[in-house]
Amino acid sequence: MEWRDECILLASRPLGEGTALIELFSGLHGRYGGALRGGASRKMAPLLQPGAQLDATWRARLDSQLGSFTVEPLRGRAGALLSDRLALLGLGAVCALTRYALPERQPYPEFYGHTVAVLDRLGHPGWLHDYALWELTLLEETGYGLDLAQCAVTGATEGLAYVSPRTGRAVTAEGAGDYAARLLPFPAGLHKDGGLDAEGLNAALALSGHFLTDWLARAMDKPLPEARARLVRAVV
Repeated sequence: MEWRDECILLASRPLGEGTALIELFSGLHGRYGGALRGGASRKMAPLLQPGAQLDATWRARLDSQLGSFTVEPLRGRAGALLSDRLALLGLGAVCALTRYALPERQPYPEFYGHTVAVLDRLGHPGWLHDYALWELTLLEETGYGLDLAQCAVTGATEGLAYVSPRTGRAVTAEGAGDYAARLLPFPAGLHKDGGLDAEGLNAALALSGHFLTDWLARAMDKPLPEARARLVRAVV
């Protein structure tokens, strides 16, 4: 059994003398783990930082085995962000949430492309808006997508003001009526080219955070990774 693809490195840890257990995200093959001989060496350690882009080949005698990787580094990301703590936290959150949420060995080609784009935007103006949209896309890819295109009560596509914490559907102020106090704020600027201002970004992260916790984490019966909490604390 063998495949080759360009991948994102999600995590790496020592596995015996000189060998590392690495976890990659491939667009064609999904989240995959395997052993990398020499991956725990001093030479490879700087190249095997989370978020690195790798040309990886996986081999195993049987598909059910852990298998082993050979990799060719294409580009790193963590090193370029060392002077930008917030962007570095964003990189950690993307890698941790991808590991947490996606099932093993299930392809997500479109989401892979979205994830590469977000990682490449880290540190650039507006990257937090892209990150907030990425979290909502992650919910959708894992079967917990929100309906934020129109009001669940009136059908209106303009003036969306709230989101139901129970159904994940957007509503206008008119549609919310007396229930407004029980609803989550709709992030202002979420669907606009100008992007999210500080208030809108906080609302977007609170919105995705609610459903990541209430829907995804509850279904998986384990808490969200601390890397996301560190990013949110730094933003808000």
